[in-house]
Amino acid sequence: MTTPQPPAAGDGDRAPQYVYGVTRADAAPPGDDVTGLDDKPVTLVTDGGRVAALVSDLPTGRPLGERADLVAHQRVLTAMLDAGTVVVPFRFGAALADRDAVRTELLEANTDRLGDLLDRLDGRVELRLKATYVQDTVLREIMQDEPEVAALATRLREVPDDAADAVYYDRVRLGELIAQAMQRRREDEARALLDAAAPAAEAVVAKEPAREEDVLDASFLVDTARRTEFERAVDKLAESCADRIKIRLVGPLPPYDFVPEA
Repeated sequence: MTTPQPPAAGDGDRAPQYVYGVTRADAAPPGDDVTGLDDKPVTLVTDGGRVAALVSDLPTGRPLGERADLVAHQRVLTAMLDAGTVVVPFRFGAALADRDAVRTELLEANTDRLGDLLDRLDGRVELRLKATYVQDTVLREIMQDEPEVAALATRLREVPDDAADAVYYDRVRLGELIAQAMQRRREDEARALLDAAAPAAEAVVAKEPAREEDVLDASFLVDTARRTEFERAVDKLAESCADRIKIRLVGPLPPYDFVPEA
């Protein structure tokens, strides 16, 4: 699939087009109450085949990237999702020179691939599971299970305040040992969470945890017919580990994580 780049501004039928995503050619665009960037109306561009692009005129006279632009992008895709319309969502920032370019460069050049993606995503939603350690609880576990960590922590607590500089590297070492211990736990527990949730999903994408206390950040592609089953499995997980891991389920979301980047 091509990756459109923002073109120069224009007007009329030749106006540059902002692209939100691709849907089926017979789909309906969002209602009149759902507008795109700069409150422009959202329409469909088709190539006469089975796919169509969701577009609006590109804002002129300023670069993209304002918070309102991001909100509008998500608003359009969420409206399609809420209507039960399958969409291949594009990441923020995709644009083409005009509607003809949308037909030829995007749709005609990628019609089979886009059609196959729509078939794969039809009747499915993305649900994102985020799991985070209850830090105080996990730190207590580490102190109980890791003698070296416990011994070093005890020794550092006994150092007088006026001698803190002398044990600077010991404090760094303690932080490293705790981080290593958390990493070992994270790997095992993230795998266990994935194994418990994945059976009710069709695909999963696990992301690299952004913070030390993050256990898991994963997106699941779930058939709408099995969404309740998946959510119940996640609820059961959350109850079973609530004292040490907090689990949050976000969605449904446009299935960004199940669309190839290129």
